[in-house]
Amino acid sequence: MKLTKKESKNISGGAGITGTLINSLIKGFTTFMDIGRYFGSSIRRLIGGNSCPVR
Repeated sequence: MKLTKKESKNISGGAGITGTLINSLIKGFTTFMDIGRYFGSSIRRLIGGNSCPVR
């Protein structure tokens, strides 16, 4: 079934903010913050000399 141009202009939807979109943005932000926390902790341990020796 093909739509005419007039019918296709009346189609709405698909541009809303959903719970899934919000959830994925929050998880991405949390992951980004965790990576920064781990990176900062490793730099602090290396500068402070609190790292474990590699054998």
